[in-house]
Formats: sequence, C-alpha cells, structure tokens
Amino acid sequence: MSSHLYVFDMDDTLINGDCAMLFNAFLVEKGVVTQSDFLKEDQRLMQLYTQGKLDMASYLQFAMAPLTDLSVEQVHALVEECLHTKILPKQFAESKTLLAQLDRDGIDRVIISASVTFLVEAVGRHLGIPDALGIDLVTAHNRYTATIAGVPSYREGKVARLEAWLNAQSTDYSAIHFFTDSINDLPLCLYADYVYLVNPCSQLRAQADQPNWTILSWE
Repeated sequence: MSSHLYVFDMDDTLINGDCAMLFNAFLVEKGVVTQSDFLKEDQRLMQLYTQGKLDMASYLQFAMAPLTDLSVEQVHALVEECLHTKILPKQFAESKTLLAQLDRDGIDRVIISASVTFLVEAVGRHLGIPDALGIDLVTAHNRYTATIAGVPSYREGKVARLEAWLNAQSTDYSAIHFFTDSINDLPLCLYADYVYLVNPCSQLRAQADQPNWTILSWE
C-alpha cells in the first residue's frame, strides 16, 4: 500500500498569521518586553523574511533577547497562554477541515517551520500533529539561548531536516504533499511531489506554473 505524507509550513499556511509575531506581540502585551520599538523592529525583520532576505541568526538574537532571564518552563507557560488566546483562534477553517480528514484517513502529517521549535511543537500538539520540526535552540542553565542547534529548518535547511526525519521513519513514503505560502520554501516545493500554495506571496505565485502545483485561496 502506498503511503502519502502531508507536510505543512505553519505560519500563514495552517495559521492565518505568523506565530512568532503573534507571540512577540503577546510578550509586549504581558509586559515581558518593555523595549518601546520592539514590535517595529519585529515588523522590519519579518518584511525581510517575506522578501526571502532574512538573516536567521540575527533575527534569533533579537527575538530571544526578552526570554533570556526566563526558565524553559516559564517560556513554555507563556507559549501555552499565547496559543489559546492569540494563535489557535487564527487557524484557517480550511486547515482544520483538511487536518481532520487526514486524521480520519490515517495519513501521516508533519509541520516544518522556520519558527523556533518550542512554538512549532506547541502548535503541532494542539492541531493533532505530533511530528513538528522547528529551529532548535541550544539551552544553557535551563534557559533558551539564541544559538541554533543543528540545521535550521529555513530555506534549504527545511529539505535537509525533512530528509533526516524521513530517514528516521519506518515508513517508506511514496509521495510527499507540501503546503506553504512563502518563497523561502521554494527548495522544499521543488523537493515535494505535490505542492499546494496557500495564499502564496507574489514571488512564490510567480513560480507556480509547474506540474502538480495547486494554488489555494484560504479565508
């Protein structure tokens, strides 16, 4: 029997928004971040991401700075609260329907995102997707640092991380279906067998005239 694997980008694909930006706005709202220009700088960096020009190491130095004095457990508690109040309410209705159908059909699902792992795993857990790959961070003294551990799941790194995950599975998948919105995911689009562009950015839309690529308009 042939096994299909469904692979999902997270931000602006399963969720109608960027989970890292939602989390950063939540940290400001909670008073964890007091830096006045924090959200303005966050927007500037995310515009670079949208254009496919973000330096991930620089972004992580910025984004992790407010969390350096918090324990891993404190960060996870903030993530859980943010998930329920800010992130999960923004899940695309279409993604809810699709994930429920895949679950009923017993089809394996993976999230692979350029957000940090503690966010991606939390979202995955609540969406019923146990396999969630994000950017792993080195921890020291029970604190998250901004140092990347291993290959970051960003651009070409997503292909490397997915291949490593596939090599660790007992199932030999016959086809990979990949859902994304972002030009940063072009390498994984070219690697997958079937590609679904969810409200794609203009750069990715311009690449969409390929066999087995479908453009989806999700509300």
